[in-house]
Amino acid sequence: MEDFEQLLESFEQQQNQASEGEVLKGTVLKIDGEDVVVDVGQKSEGVVRLREFLDAQGVAQVHPGDIIDVVIEREGGERGLRLSHEKAARLRLWDELEHAHEQATIMQGRIVERIKGGLACDIGVKAFLPGSQLDVRPVRNLDAFLGQEVRVRIIKLNKKRGNIVVSRKAVLQEDLDSRRSQTLETLAEGQVVTGVVKNVTDYGVFVDVGGLDGLLHVSDLSWGRVAHPNEMVQPNDEITVKVLKFDKAKLRVSLGFKQLLPDPWADARERYPLGAHVHGKVVSITDYGCFVELEQGIEGLIHISEMSWSKRTKHPGKIVSLEQQLEAVVLDVNPGERRMSLSLRRALPNPWETLPERFAPGSIVEGRVRNLTEFGAFVEIEDGIDGLVHISDFSWTKRIQHPSEVVKKGDKVRAKILSIDVENRRLSLGIRQLEPDAWENFFATRQLGEVLPGKVLRLAAFGAFVELEGGVEALCHNSEINPEVTGGGALQVGHEYEFKIIKLSPGDKKIGLSLRAALHDQDRELLDSYRHSPATAGATIEEHVSRKRAGNEPSA
Repeated sequence: MEDFEQLLESFEQQQNQASEGEVLKGTVLKIDGEDVVVDVGQKSEGVVRLREFLDAQGVAQVHPGDIIDVVIEREGGERGLRLSHEKAARLRLWDELEHAHEQATIMQGRIVERIKGGLACDIGVKAFLPGSQLDVRPVRNLDAFLGQEVRVRIIKLNKKRGNIVVSRKAVLQEDLDSRRSQTLETLAEGQVVTGVVKNVTDYGVFVDVGGLDGLLHVSDLSWGRVAHPNEMVQPNDEITVKVLKFDKAKLRVSLGFKQLLPDPWADARERYPLGAHVHGKVVSITDYGCFVELEQGIEGLIHISEMSWSKRTKHPGKIVSLEQQLEAVVLDVNPGERRMSLSLRRALPNPWETLPERFAPGSIVEGRVRNLTEFGAFVEIEDGIDGLVHISDFSWTKRIQHPSEVVKKGDKVRAKILSIDVENRRLSLGIRQLEPDAWENFFATRQLGEVLPGKVLRLAAFGAFVELEGGVEALCHNSEINPEVTGGGALQVGHEYEFKIIKLSPGDKKIGLSLRAALHDQDRELLDSYRHSPATAGATIEEHVSRKRAGNEPSA
């Protein structure tokens, strides 16, 4: 009898030992202090620590009669077996994970932290989600996934070491392949589809349309000007697009967004008739003009020649600025080429048309020399209005070969308006007219037969040009030069002589001089002085004349 009892006890111990580490079903009998008493069958009872059933608020989540999983840790002595519910749950979970791995089951997980090489994903236990297995495309910012719920598949499992590796990429790729296969069967050019923005670049947007990535080029985003696609869309935005081209063999899809909206150029000619005044914003400035946006998709060019009434060429950037709002006049509309020509200056008053209201012939004006030519100088008296000072209108008397002898570019000058031709946009100015006419003054104060001094300016084959008072020039012909004065040669340039006026022609502004006649008059005066002067007694006429001319005549 004693041998039988020993054998029975040994058998039960073997049965209990065989059960250690295995997950058993047990019934909660009662809660006894810090323990939960559980009946695990086989005429055995055990206890589980109550703390294994407490929630975050410390409330027990177990009651008598509940069926729970437990695992035998060891014999508990007086209170029976020592059981663990937590270990049982972990063992049960690992069994489920092994099954999920074998069946390639998709599981729900949550990203809990960033670790070296990837992320930690909670699928009941912490699993390693490598960065390379996070998405079908490389992910730069892993932190952006923290706290997110994700669908993953177990790709590696080591129960002994407690290691699990999961992949989100595998799940996404499977979904992608499935959707792509369906899309390839239904997608067609001209179709309107909904997609999700995957990536935004300088040249366009990549949109996922049913597992296929289509390119929405920046030029197809809007009928208007788009500096960068991110002005209109952001990653993960859901947008509706139109399929423009579809190459099934190469899996290439071209998409359009603006094609879903009416083309603003279709009725541009009717909405912007020639001559109409329009308002817009400067969106681009070039060397040859500027582009003005009238509405989204409609831009017009203001050529540099239509920016100002001034003939002086300026860079467009000195006339307008980016974002500037301005008014312009429509010159031409070409919907076929999507071009429009505008004019800025024609929206402003033409300064030539109102010029006679501001200035009249005879007015004195002030301006800056803008350009020099062989025939004169152009002077700007106001923006858009240039007048010409002809080379003949610089001086009454000076012979000017080029305007640069008198003025240079940039000089500020005063001038008198001589004439205004609005139709041909011509304005004649004069500088010499600011002073009295030296010729008129000379002809008004001098008469034939007068003897006056003059300086020889230059010599010609037929005579000498002489400068008289007031700067006027006169001619002394060779036939009127006395060889006694010149010693038989020509007059000396720069020397002064006494000349007699023998010709006055106001209409032609010509004056004729004679050195011979002036000397003849002097000789006659000397002869008269010889006859009437007592100091000449005993002297010959030749001696008297010689002394008189030399200034050595004896006093009477």
